[in-house]
Amino acid sequence: MPPAVAPEATVVVTGTRVSNRSVLDTASAVDVISAKTLSNNGVTEVSESLSKVLPALNFPRPGLTDGTDTVRPVTLRGLAPDQVLVLVNSKRRHASSLVNVNGTIGRGSASTDINTLPSGIINTVEVLRDGAAAQYGSDAIAGVINFRLRENRSGGALSATGGVRKTEYSFNPVAQPTGLGLSVPTERKRTDGQTYTVGGWKGFELGDNGFLTVAAELKQQQHSERSAYDTRQFYPRVGNATTGAFDPRELTANRYDTWSGDPNLKQATLFANAGQTLASGQKIYGWASYQRRESESAAFFRRPLQDENVAAIYPDGFLPVIEPTVTDFSAALGTTWSGQGWDYDTSLTYGKNKMAFDVTNTLNRSIGAASKTDFDAGGFAYEQLSANFSAVRPVDVAFLSKPLNVAVGAEARWENYELWAGEPDSYRYGGVLLANGTPSAAGAQGFPGYRPENAVDKGRHSTGAFIDLETNLTDKLLTSLAARAEHYSDFGSNVTGKLAARYDFVPEFALRGSIQNGFRAPSPQQQLYTSTSTNFIDGVPFDIVTLRPTDAAAVALGAKPLDAEKSVNFSLGAVFRVGALSITADAYRINIDNRIVLSENLNAANVRTYLASRGYAGIGGARFFINGVDTRTDGIDIVANYPWRSAAYGKFDFTLAGNYNKTEVKRVPQTAELAALNPAPVLFGRANVISLEKGQPKNKITASVNWEQAAWGVSASATRYGEIISAGTTAATDVTVSAKTIVNAEGRYAITKQTQLALGADNLFDIYPDSLPSSLTSNAAAPFSNRAPFGRGGRFVYARVNYTF
Repeated sequence: MPPAVAPEATVVVTGTRVSNRSVLDTASAVDVISAKTLSNNGVTEVSESLSKVLPALNFPRPGLTDGTDTVRPVTLRGLAPDQVLVLVNSKRRHASSLVNVNGTIGRGSASTDINTLPSGIINTVEVLRDGAAAQYGSDAIAGVINFRLRENRSGGALSATGGVRKTEYSFNPVAQPTGLGLSVPTERKRTDGQTYTVGGWKGFELGDNGFLTVAAELKQQQHSERSAYDTRQFYPRVGNATTGAFDPRELTANRYDTWSGDPNLKQATLFANAGQTLASGQKIYGWASYQRRESESAAFFRRPLQDENVAAIYPDGFLPVIEPTVTDFSAALGTTWSGQGWDYDTSLTYGKNKMAFDVTNTLNRSIGAASKTDFDAGGFAYEQLSANFSAVRPVDVAFLSKPLNVAVGAEARWENYELWAGEPDSYRYGGVLLANGTPSAAGAQGFPGYRPENAVDKGRHSTGAFIDLETNLTDKLLTSLAARAEHYSDFGSNVTGKLAARYDFVPEFALRGSIQNGFRAPSPQQQLYTSTSTNFIDGVPFDIVTLRPTDAAAVALGAKPLDAEKSVNFSLGAVFRVGALSITADAYRINIDNRIVLSENLNAANVRTYLASRGYAGIGGARFFINGVDTRTDGIDIVANYPWRSAAYGKFDFTLAGNYNKTEVKRVPQTAELAALNPAPVLFGRANVISLEKGQPKNKITASVNWEQAAWGVSASATRYGEIISAGTTAATDVTVSAKTIVNAEGRYAITKQTQLALGADNLFDIYPDSLPSSLTSNAAAPFSNRAPFGRGGRFVYARVNYTF
């Protein structure tokens, strides 16, 4: 067997400001994923592609969760989606305007939507698996994801992918009413989720040495539907409401009545990256991006006989469709130059994410038969403008074996959050009563619109400065020290620091570790988001509200202005390499205090009475964001790579990687105001605690191989997702979702030197999460847990053609 050949060193820029540091020589763990690796699978979502190759990164795919169906977050090392920092060309990327308020992974977080980047513009992705707040600022508690863009002056590629879900799943149906006479199935075959993506990139020359790389992508996706068979009574009985015969339409109604899967999607993305070096050596660089995403996801089905329906409008019931339109824009302009031994970089970056909601195929029950069926429900937007300056130089120090790399810099950032109201009919109470004389539900069914009292348009600003030192104290000992101070106009100041070191005992073996403190500033989304809906309790209207922490009613319940989350990270790792084989193992502990969470819905009678006594008689239930959860996360990442090259058998790249992760909640928030009530309502309950501790897999292991020989290529991977717990309202309704292994495979053939055809399958063996018991799926809408780490879509088969030029 021919010997393996050691691969060329891959230089990284994330986690270090030394210009020539390779991936296996860093003081902290860094993964580098190439554009080729991202493209060799059937998905074009960057989030899902990354989750397939990085065990520490998860990308759950919830459904029936309003806006979170459209903007799905990623998590790193089992932490919250907003505890990982996303960079583009080492500059901070703006966050999504959506804050997740439903019961999914990442509840209460406003994350960065990395699916706004087309895969064609990405050259590599560097993932720093270590805290880095002292180097990059807020959010970098779990780590950093840095997208490095293409810088091509020539060439290009086109890609077209088409796929469909060919799947079969089983479920646990609910017993039907006696005498209904349905023939109830327990399994179902589906062909849906047709997805078509066309994209590409092209490099252009700018002058003698400049470049302009443009990437574009169009995507269309049809929804997938994974509901169970709905055995409930749909229509009023004929004649007598309790003893009359069932309506004959019961036997012909569509009983797979809820989507419970991926949404309909139309998406167009454009991204351009450019750079030009002037005669003086100064470089001008910049990029700009735009994406428009139109999505359609469903709420729960309203049966014909339900109080929420108006039979004159929907005689067979209706499925409300929530239609967010997301527009995302970013732009950056910067320059680098050298002088007096320093390398300077200054830049200005801007980003805006806007999410506007329409609700269709619905009604406002309180308006009655005169109700519209389509509504403008309002929306929200988030903006970020950052100005950065940095200077880097090596400094010769007499007692050091190598120069001391010194980096200093400053940043000023402005952020703004806006929420606007929907049209009045989307939220108002129209006064129409139910047949029994009680008030009917107000607002658009499925997604009541935002109200004028929810509207806000408010900004904040922050400034910061850092120093970053890195050097070899000896030929074998690499050390780095970073410190950063920041001030925010809303919550105050923060200072962070990081010390990292690496000792190379021999060229084949090294130990590395770090200790640091970090922070995450409360996002404007968490500070300013609010919503209101109206419920009737004993015929009296009450507002059910998500309050701002500074709202007077929230303060009466004990809320305070949000403060920063604080973290302390420890890591200890080893690097082992012999020839082409490399193995890294990095253990970590992350202690986080004062995590910001969204409270429970506080709607008990004594809460209403207490609020009324304080002058807030119209509030029937409330929740708000609050600091106060302390957690400890322990884990280890292990990655082994072995490239093998053979003239006879081709090129092989073997990877075995795993992540073990355990989070423990040490403290939950309480307020004196609520603790004084009898009984005292729970502010952050067991289901939310379990979500933090056991809602994501404790372990995730991936084995993959990539083979190339002449015109042929194959990629295959198997990923084992550890068990999770989907928490219910009590321990008796908790569901353990067992560990599952998902296999993906793709075969490729180069028809010509420029044209390649690929066929493949994601989830080749059509694996599903465990079905929920029928006692938890009374409406048949969601037979699988929304927390399943690999989704609920089943097998996806696809074909792709690539053309390079």
